[in-house]
Amino acid sequence: MGDPASGLLRNVERAAFSAALARLPAALGYRIACWRADSLFLRQDSKRTEIARNLQLVLGNELSPAAAQQVTRDWFRLASCEAVDVKRLRHKTRPLRRLVEIRGREHLEAALAAGKGAILCTGHFGSHSSGFSVLHASGFPVTTIGRWHYKYTAGLSSAERRFWDLYLRPVRRHRQRPNIEPWPGRPQVAVLAAAALRANEVVTIAIDAPPLDSDRARAVQVPFLGHRAGLLPGAVTLAQVTGAPLLMGFVYRAADYRHQVLEISAPVPAQGETATAFERCAAEMSAAISRSPAHWEFWANTDDLAVLGLIPPQRDGSPDAPALQSDGRSLHNGSTDSISARG
Repeated sequence: MGDPASGLLRNVERAAFSAALARLPAALGYRIACWRADSLFLRQDSKRTEIARNLQLVLGNELSPAAAQQVTRDWFRLASCEAVDVKRLRHKTRPLRRLVEIRGREHLEAALAAGKGAILCTGHFGSHSSGFSVLHASGFPVTTIGRWHYKYTAGLSSAERRFWDLYLRPVRRHRQRPNIEPWPGRPQVAVLAAAALRANEVVTIAIDAPPLDSDRARAVQVPFLGHRAGLLPGAVTLAQVTGAPLLMGFVYRAADYRHQVLEISAPVPAQGETATAFERCAAEMSAAISRSPAHWEFWANTDDLAVLGLIPPQRDGSPDAPALQSDGRSLHNGSTDSISARG
């Protein structure tokens, strides 16, 4: 792994740069963020090659080599813009809120009118964490199921953990409750989620997270991006047990890179077999990625794509990738851990 001190310094510099851009007029700040991303795209050969390769392995003939390169460049741009989004969550999110349109809020309002809360499924897609902060500030009480990466990544110094704690504070500030962090052997996760739903809150969960080794037996194989992926159907199980409506929510960035749309779907049927109901959610997630592939974080996470079953396992591994303390792999589970992974 790289020198922790130099890694921390780079992260601090990037955070300071993003904070400066967030103070500029939106058109200028996001334009500069894209310029920075273009520079990283040219300089980070290995990352650029990894993303383009993974795109071709998963999407195959859907993307030409030229199109894969364009998606890769856009991936870098979106990552840079997402860091600016986080820094625009000041003043009750107003600097970011005026750039985000919420479509389908009537679906969410109707779901909450029944009094059983609502489960909003998403993926590691677009600026979802900041988007859900905007949703919370817009009057919908949001609680997230997901792990904070910096708490569990092996090898992080106390200074690095402190940095990420401060960096993510704007996101945490705009949540109704602390993150509900799912780990094997923690039955209280379901209890906490059910309590949030009984309080008529919106519970968000990323359904595309690769399962931990200890959870693979509970994963179901579903069609996903033209392959079959092993995913955990916990969102559907929670909906079936509590009676809370199950909706999908995705944040898309416009061509100008500063405006975004949070699209919320009508409820997805959760009745019947759990696996069948979950296939409907996975199909919505797959369609969103196919529509805007650059928005999906995992193109740069080869190990995660292999765990999902979308690409063959990598024999050489990624020696510089951070490892979660739980099982030695860098995995994601929730809508809050991807902010740093892409920047």
